[in-house]
Amino acid sequence: MYGADAAQVYDECYRGRGKDYAAEAASVVELAGSRGSLLDVACGTGAHLAEFARLCAHVQGLELSEDMLAVARERLPGVPLHHGDMRGFELPGRFDVVTCLFSSIGHLSDEAELSAALTAMAGHLAPGGTLVVEPWWFPENFLPGYVAADIVKAGQRTISRVSHSTLDGRYSRVEVHYVVAEPWGIRSFVDVHHITLFERAQYEAAFATAGCAVDYVEGGPSGRGLFIARRR
Repeated sequence: MYGADAAQVYDECYRGRGKDYAAEAASVVELAGSRGSLLDVACGTGAHLAEFARLCAHVQGLELSEDMLAVARERLPGVPLHHGDMRGFELPGRFDVVTCLFSSIGHLSDEAELSAALTAMAGHLAPGGTLVVEPWWFPENFLPGYVAADIVKAGQRTISRVSHSTLDGRYSRVEVHYVVAEPWGIRSFVDVHHITLFERAQYEAAFATAGCAVDYVEGGPSGRGLFIARRR
């Protein structure tokens, strides 16, 4: 779960690395086939949600990290944003589209949690609604030892981000080091994430447990594909 340090530079880092939230949101809405109501689960700082708000009639967000949620609330005044855990939540109303993007689903630790989360998401679909989930890498696609390095300039702030990924059993361990330079000083911090390498069959079994028929689409926003599901 992201803390205050990461939340402050999260959007600047990913936009600087070329992430196009507007294009990704438009593609997801097209795949879902609806511009009605939308719930973004693990909405983070609300960068995707802000774009969904321009495309859909009504949007809401759910996020576990209070620090990320604080950024989202500042960005999206008037949009209902809920503090909650994807593994078990209950919101009023149902939605034409439920999304869980940027591989947030990979932060679940095992198949039981995966099934619980997808069941909770599917339970918030309106009749005929669509669930769109962006997975983390499948085991056969993960590259142990992968190193990424970026320097991003945003206003008066310069951010250096270096990451190193290793294999830890059935988890990928991603260690990220940040150095943030601003006119008033330099600070650094480290984030470590253990992200589960679920197999495609495990995702599909969890969707079935959630009562969904699912298709897998290659490519997607980050090259990891997308699952497009509908309740049976």
